[in-house]
Amino acid sequence: MSQLLDRYQIDAFIDTFALGHYARVLAATDKLTRETVAFKVLRPEHLLADGDVRWEYRAFHNEASILHALKDSPHVAHLRDCGYISTISEAPDSGELVSFGLDIAQFNRTLYEYAAKGWRPYVTLAHQPRTNNLFYLMKSAQAGVRWRLPSEEGITLALQFANVLRLAHQQGIVYLDHKLEHVYWDGVTLKLIDFNSSKAGVQNDTQAFAKDLHNLCVGILYPIFTGQPAQQGTLRPQPGSLDVVEARYTDVRTLDFSMEPLLSPAIQSLLQKGAAMSYTSVAAFSQDLQAAAVLHGRDFPQLHAHPSTRQAREIARQGLQHLRESVAHLRAGRDALRDALAHDDLTPDLEDELRRLVKAANEMLMHRVIP
Repeated sequence: MSQLLDRYQIDAFIDTFALGHYARVLAATDKLTRETVAFKVLRPEHLLADGDVRWEYRAFHNEASILHALKDSPHVAHLRDCGYISTISEAPDSGELVSFGLDIAQFNRTLYEYAAKGWRPYVTLAHQPRTNNLFYLMKSAQAGVRWRLPSEEGITLALQFANVLRLAHQQGIVYLDHKLEHVYWDGVTLKLIDFNSSKAGVQNDTQAFAKDLHNLCVGILYPIFTGQPAQQGTLRPQPGSLDVVEARYTDVRTLDFSMEPLLSPAIQSLLQKGAAMSYTSVAAFSQDLQAAAVLHGRDFPQLHAHPSTRQAREIARQGLQHLRESVAHLRAGRDALRDALAHDDLTPDLEDELRRLVKAANEMLMHRVIP
């Protein structure tokens, strides 16, 4: 047992753009490893004074166990530590800490002991930058503006997500809580967070696997390929309580692609079949996904793209990389202009020019090609 602040330097909340039901998440520095981590701690309102344990409390142990089971996946945010803290402050700034590191069994065995004391469970995860969060990137503040991933990137993300679900399903785990807030993407590599609503112990349950693939197609792949949610309206944070997770996309069995008529018919068919719960295994889903990917220039052991399509894809990938770099440079240039504008005692001539340039840069960013 030690003091919280002897182990962690707790910084600002990093979940304000999409608050979760179970926990608050803060950036923190692990003083043992000097690594920046996401410090995820139970919301104080889920503590019960009578010592009983709510589902939200047990969800931390569920998540730690599932993360341990999926530790070999490069696409899952890795668990760094788990334990309990004594403070009930929403933003922990003092109190005692018991850390079990990666000893998930001991973390689980002591659940009722620390619940009875009124201590809160926490986990720390590898930190993911907000600027890679797909909900944060794709949600527009301007009516009528939407962004979608290029199909090249969307296919890559889907293939990597399928690999996560393949590993999970092999171990009797279904993710279920598919929403953009949980997806981090840098143009190359998927990172997935939040397994507290996921379920273990569903070996050989084809209905549960079909539900998982349905939620993937409806909750994540449809938005990244179209720029809008399967439900009517704009992209917005999705509630995360257990009953809501179970029912979130239940009524979505068909998808509308009228706003994105040039989207590959093969991708549209893939997502429609997923929405209809036609896929009962990752293998069947991956087979159709690979067939769609071949049409976009990819090769697989038993499926090969036409040489000209393959060559065009390689050139297009270079173009997408240039577009991503240009957006990063544009943001940096806009921010530099904002810094200049913040100076005191500017002449009206310079201030007006800086405002014009900032406005023009924002308009270019608003109409960018890639989220």
